[in-house]
Amino acid sequence: MTFTDFSFDRRIDAGIKACGYDTPTPIQRKAIPLIRNGHDVMGLAQTGTGKTAAFALPILQKLLTSTSSKRGARVLVLAPTRELAIQINESFTSLARQTDITSSVIIGGVGMQPQINAFRTSNVIVACPGRLVRLIARGAVDFKAVEVLVLDEADRMLDMGFLPDIKRVLAQLPAKRQNLLFSATMPKSILDLTKRILVNPKTVQINATSPVSSVEHVFYKTQPGGKTALLNEILSRSEHQSMLIFTRTKHKAKNLSRTLCNSGYDTTFLQGNMSQAQRERALNGFRDGRFSILVATDIVARGIDCDRITHVVNFDMPDSVETYTHRIGRTGRAGRSGCAISLVTADDVSQLRAIQRVMGVSVEQEAHTDTGAKIKEAKSGRPSSLSPAKKNPRRRGRKPSGAARQAA
Repeated sequence: MTFTDFSFDRRIDAGIKACGYDTPTPIQRKAIPLIRNGHDVMGLAQTGTGKTAAFALPILQKLLTSTSSKRGARVLVLAPTRELAIQINESFTSLARQTDITSSVIIGGVGMQPQINAFRTSNVIVACPGRLVRLIARGAVDFKAVEVLVLDEADRMLDMGFLPDIKRVLAQLPAKRQNLLFSATMPKSILDLTKRILVNPKTVQINATSPVSSVEHVFYKTQPGGKTALLNEILSRSEHQSMLIFTRTKHKAKNLSRTLCNSGYDTTFLQGNMSQAQRERALNGFRDGRFSILVATDIVARGIDCDRITHVVNFDMPDSVETYTHRIGRTGRAGRSGCAISLVTADDVSQLRAIQRVMGVSVEQEAHTDTGAKIKEAKSGRPSSLSPAKKNPRRRGRKPSGAARQAA
């Protein structure tokens, strides 16, 4: 099956071709026909499975073929983080490049007036709930023309405490609309939300908790105080093109990034206290290869789309199996292989067992690094590369360059 089988408008086909898409993913094959037929849809799938195009393409087709004379924003997409909202908006823009359909992003950290204007000039609005509620409180936005509501990464939005904001947004929307909800997991809170929003929904589920087969899982046992030394050893032995490292706290993300910079690695970091300009500078530098390592909190577990990521490192273990799934979903994307590395302390053993049990990742062998930490390697994926990592030309221990200091 190819995208031409969906019989999209030729302008959408041109956008699909320009984006390099050819074969629809499973979530796209199942969701697109249902959305085009006007059904409310609940989609369950991991990150990196093509969910954005699964709802963006049929929405664009709907806008192109509609005879509605309504003015203002006709599609509202809610996303939990700025990074994900920007990513979704970029997808709409790319796919609609050959059309006159416009989209805008509504996020915190930037001026409000251009966002207020966007509600009058853009067909698609992609927003974070917090900023959207602030605009509602000012009486600055009008939702009368909205025909389609999309909640992307709904479970993450509830985890972040956005349910009250979502309810306030829902109260402003027309009662008659198409509703699409996408989530990687289905806790009770999501079931309750679907009952509130969706009308006679069709459910599409694509391996919501299965591990990506192209990702190798490696677990290192260590002590809390030995993580940084172990990470340096892993970096010196593994050949990574682009590495994403997750920490539990903002403070640790910033400090670890600076430590790695001082060790000679091109590193930046991303955490919630940064301004929007700082976030974009860090992400863009990571995407275009100026930084080979990005240290981040879970703010980017579902909000960064970078096919170049070869390794994901859990410097701190995630608090749930679902979060583990979202983190490792940043690698092994678009048919490429990847490696997920986790540093496990005694406090993390029960979480490790849960991950192995739920995801079906079984331990195959144990080995030792120079620091004495045990390595546990899972069956899935290719063997990890242990050739030397590529550092930047700076001598070990020297101060990082101006660009690296600025990002840090």
